[in-house]
Amino acid sequence: MPGSNLTRAEAQARAQLIDTVTYRVELDLTGGAAQFDSVTTVEFGCRQVGASSFIDLIAPEVTSVELNGQALEVDKVFQDCRITLPALAAQNRLVVKARPAYSHSGEGLHRFVDPVDQEIYLYTQFEPADARRVFAVFEQPDIKASFSFVVWAPKSWTVLSNQPARLVEPTAGGQNQIHHFEPTAKLSSYLTAICAGPLAAWHDQVTSTDGRTIPLGLYARASLAQHVDAANIFATTKQGFGFFEPTFDFPFPFSKYDQVFCPEYNFGAMENAGLVTITEGYVFRSVPVQARLERRAITILHELSHMWFGDLVTMRWWDDLWLNESFAEFVSHLAAVAVTEWRQAWTTFAYSEKLWAYRQDQLPTTHPVLAPIEDLDDVQNNFDGITYAKGASVLRQLVAWVGQDAFIEALRSYFSKHAWSNTTLADLLAELALASGRDLGQWSEKWLKTAGVNTMTGQLTGQTLSIRQSAPKEHPTLRPHRMGLGGFGLAGGQLTRIWNREIDVPPDGVSLLLDGEAGDLVLLNDRDLTYSKIRLDPASFEVALLHVWQVDDSLARAVIWGALFDAVRDGEYPASGYVRAVLRSIGNESHATARQILLRQLDTCLRWYVDPARRLDQLRHATQRLASLAEAAGPGSDSQLLLIKTLARQAQDPAALDLVEALLNGQRSLPGLSIDTDLRWELLMPLIAAGRQGEVAIDAQLAADPTATGREQAAALRAALPNSEAKTAAWLRAVEDPATANATQRQLIDGFGRVVDRSLLRPFAQTYFDSVERVWDARSGEMAANVAEGLYPAWLLNDPEVDVLALTSDFLAALGDRKPPLRRLVVEGMSGVQRALAAQACDAARGASLAGRLGDVV
Repeated sequence: MPGSNLTRAEAQARAQLIDTVTYRVELDLTGGAAQFDSVTTVEFGCRQVGASSFIDLIAPEVTSVELNGQALEVDKVFQDCRITLPALAAQNRLVVKARPAYSHSGEGLHRFVDPVDQEIYLYTQFEPADARRVFAVFEQPDIKASFSFVVWAPKSWTVLSNQPARLVEPTAGGQNQIHHFEPTAKLSSYLTAICAGPLAAWHDQVTSTDGRTIPLGLYARASLAQHVDAANIFATTKQGFGFFEPTFDFPFPFSKYDQVFCPEYNFGAMENAGLVTITEGYVFRSVPVQARLERRAITILHELSHMWFGDLVTMRWWDDLWLNESFAEFVSHLAAVAVTEWRQAWTTFAYSEKLWAYRQDQLPTTHPVLAPIEDLDDVQNNFDGITYAKGASVLRQLVAWVGQDAFIEALRSYFSKHAWSNTTLADLLAELALASGRDLGQWSEKWLKTAGVNTMTGQLTGQTLSIRQSAPKEHPTLRPHRMGLGGFGLAGGQLTRIWNREIDVPPDGVSLLLDGEAGDLVLLNDRDLTYSKIRLDPASFEVALLHVWQVDDSLARAVIWGALFDAVRDGEYPASGYVRAVLRSIGNESHATARQILLRQLDTCLRWYVDPARRLDQLRHATQRLASLAEAAGPGSDSQLLLIKTLARQAQDPAALDLVEALLNGQRSLPGLSIDTDLRWELLMPLIAAGRQGEVAIDAQLAADPTATGREQAAALRAALPNSEAKTAAWLRAVEDPATANATQRQLIDGFGRVVDRSLLRPFAQTYFDSVERVWDARSGEMAANVAEGLYPAWLLNDPEVDVLALTSDFLAALGDRKPPLRRLVVEGMSGVQRALAAQACDAARGASLAGRLGDVV
């Protein structure tokens, strides 16, 4: 279809026509705050002389288009974000002059002004198809090309691109400089990048396996420089080089490796070739929880692995986006375990990626890992937990199936054969089949081309363990699984693994005789090799509830906790019981990410899954227990910090609010707990939402922290003020104001939903459904999705005056098949409400009876 979308059919037709492409992209960044000058010179071949094609560009102004020396009429050839290219020759030269717009949404060329020193910082974000917001381009991954960037910028700026600069020369007058960058190797357009501004810089180097010295650069805003722990980041980066180069048996494919921390960034990071951009959320102004440090390390490894899988060898079309991202997720954890301090990274994977995948795969909008991508709208729709987390989980199962040695051998052959080209899944599977000797055709059909998650249910009768596999009726595929089994015995205050074996579980299940004692707990999917929900046998389930914290293996605990929480989400076990199990156990949990995720799940249960009639009592009991645990935690420990953060998020009753206020004001203290800048913002939020503090407190905290982060946090707190005027102002700023930047919008949405009395949000339910389609049409993809997902009125699921499900059904009926990405987000919001109501019903029926059996932890 015309417009900003691009279909697979159009891309295939263009790829068959266009070849041998080179770009020279000239960008003048010295002008005004709204737009910049862009000149693109494209030289390319055409396989069919006389044919017509098109090139992509999104810009408010196009001043001239010249094809093979002939000026084309801009008004005739530039329409719907495309420039028509008529009557092409065998060799062509196109020059496009335009004035694109700076972005404030994190798409295209994003412009940010630092409130601390008023300095300007720019960065690009092009995946999947936003290079066309900066220059004219054949915007599809399989038209790889060489890019030469030339950038005009103020003399005080550092300017970076994929390649080093070969020349930096002053302009007339000396206030600006022209940066001429070396041409790139053949890249897909979405992997090119520019970063610019008065950046603080750190430098190091690493020796590649081919003997080259690879310069390493690290960059951040000047006002953040004091918080950048460059030594740690460089150390992790070098560890990644030391793992990936010998593992892939292929030297680092680029000439340098820069990493730039970017403000108002939409994602964790982006794998631009030789110039990785990373969220400033990984620059820690205050003491970070250990889970964030681990997440940063894995993100660094994830992006570095993309230099081979994604940048060197690139998917032909977006169908294989999952493979790009799933591979990086899998090997980043593999590397973390092998060469970093985070040796329990597979435990982290089980708590984070795996649970994300299970959650996404049980939504009505789930899709196969290998999803058919018909156009760019489908791409935006599939940056999700299936593409990243389920795909990585399936790769982990594949490695268990074929063996890690065969997997690595296949990768080496894959990189050797396909360097600098585009591939499909079939190319990788061919190498895997050759290396492993296994026919992967059936495996691929069942695991990659069908949706849904299987459930493995264990039943122990004497020494016989029966494992039955099931699937939801909507996605009935039963799959072959390579799975671990483990038996755990309770002795000496620990649940210790007493036996373990790996087995193949066919689609119709299996029964096996256990040799010797089964143990007190039999764990399906021990070692977490496969992707499947599990249901423990009844005796093991009871042992798990009472003793999961005594399991002496962090990965086994992760699998058990996943099974328990899954039962809550499915409405099979009361959320109250899960809350009590977490509160019994969390003080003894040693794994950093486990602590973080379990406390998040505690938060989810208390906010959404417990019986609404008992929610306030549950909150009071939980915050009392969290306070006691924080007081008992090690001074200055990671556990202490997480417990206080969770307490602040849950605080609604007077006693909890009193404690939070006392900590904030210095009337109470905990040994070793530093109430630093970021924690002060977190402690202030519940006091604002409850009406204990107001604008004066927000202004005072902002005066103490007049940074970009401070401004964003102040926006969230103002949105949380418990009055209709504040909620209306936040809504208008997040939804309607085009000047609101992406990061501020996210904070406004978060603060808007932070309420004690949910009825305060009642008037906005109908407003959401009346306006969300219009917003979808008017705003960029990222900003519109934030509104559609973040402001869906799930907070009113128990409101006696608002039927959220009925309003949603009416909206979806009126929307029909239009705007599939919007429809998907609304359907997912509706599914979350339905799941929460089912969990609440379970808790109402069974939750009150659990206290005596589990022990009243408070």
